[in-house]
Amino acid sequence: MKFSFKLLLCTFFVLAAAMGFSGYYFVNYVFQTSLEREAGQALDESSILGFAFETAALSVPAKYNVLQDQTVEQIATQLEAGNRSSGRLLRLSDEEGRTLYASEGFAPDGSLLSQTGEGMRAWQAVQAGEKYYIHTVGTISALNRALYLETLRDVSEVFSERQLGFRVYRRVTVLVLAAGAGIMLLISSWLTKPIRQLTRATKRMAAGEYGYRAKKVSEDELGQLTVDFNRMAGSLEEKVEELEAQIQDREDFVAAFAHELKTPLTSIIGYADLLRSRQLEEEKQILSANYIYTEGKRLEAMSLRLLELIVTRRHEAELTEVPVEAFFSWLQEMFATREKMGLDVSWEAGRVKAENGLIKTVLLNLVDNACKASEPGGRIEVTGQRCEGGYRFCVKDYGVGIPREEQKKILGAFYMVDKSRARSKNGAGLGLALCEEILRLHQSRLEIESAPGAGSSFSFVLQEVSE
Repeated sequence: MKFSFKLLLCTFFVLAAAMGFSGYYFVNYVFQTSLEREAGQALDESSILGFAFETAALSVPAKYNVLQDQTVEQIATQLEAGNRSSGRLLRLSDEEGRTLYASEGFAPDGSLLSQTGEGMRAWQAVQAGEKYYIHTVGTISALNRALYLETLRDVSEVFSERQLGFRVYRRVTVLVLAAGAGIMLLISSWLTKPIRQLTRATKRMAAGEYGYRAKKVSEDELGQLTVDFNRMAGSLEEKVEELEAQIQDREDFVAAFAHELKTPLTSIIGYADLLRSRQLEEEKQILSANYIYTEGKRLEAMSLRLLELIVTRRHEAELTEVPVEAFFSWLQEMFATREKMGLDVSWEAGRVKAENGLIKTVLLNLVDNACKASEPGGRIEVTGQRCEGGYRFCVKDYGVGIPREEQKKILGAFYMVDKSRARSKNGAGLGLALCEEILRLHQSRLEIESAPGAGSSFSFVLQEVSE
């Protein structure tokens, strides 16, 4: 069942219960008020009849010390005749409750009389056939006798009015509930419009339309829910795009890896088959063996770099305080034997938070890439200096450079700007991807400045430790 119909039914039942209770209370309140008013008038009339009876009893001849039953009947007949137009019925009973006189049609019910004592007045509503009466009881004292005077006052009209009130109220209730249901249907439809918008949005997003957004139609909590939903949908869309990009990167990685394996393996298999199947001259044998050795070394370098990249992505860096001199002195020792390469290393003293081995891997890869990008004897500068936000390491060469459109791509695995040049120097296109992963563990990143023919500058900043 839709939420709007649930809201409509709940409101309908609450309204019906409220109107039913209030109507019952109102009609009964009016009825009780009218009945008590009629009862008061009946008691007053009973008192008047009692006074008239006592007055009439005083005119009885003095020879009777006690009021005779026959006299009682005569006085009662006169009283009834005088009030016949009012439709009132009366009954007189003696001290023992025996009836001395009763109007025609007076019900013989004596329950109220049995509950009434001398000097008391009481009343009750009774039904006789299709009519309702106010039954009153009072006492009369006349000539040494205590008599009971009972009257019946017709109040059928009051009960009829109550029945009429219930009928009218039921009709009014039905009309009000019908009108209220129509109005509540419109209100519930308006109130649940944001929910329908959100439902439509979730269905379209479930169908793959992640860019769809629900329209905000109110400024209340549901409107805020719509805003929050759209914000969540935006985050979800970004996550989906990231996942799709990661999937695409993995597919590209696998394709590139397969391609990079295929090229050296083809050469190795081809030259190995040549050596195996033919008797070659010594020069050709050496050439073939050299091709096999070169491609094998490239495969070895690629597998080692790939292993380092995979391990680094699963690694959590354990940062310690390291003096920068340890990195630069190590680089000088590593490349001291390379006579054909001019490595110029200079630094400003300082301490950084880093994992020693990982940062050495970054510097080694950057310098190695600079060597591959430079001509033999080319100059490479490695510098370190304090800067705003930390300590900057920079590796700069004056080699072939990198076009601007290629600079955003070179951090991807297996990407090489000049594939033939890189392969000739056992490059695999994994060095910069590995550097980027290591720097990510250090909350840093590679900054690249380059231009074709003018060389390249690779730098990164680490958090400096105050001395």
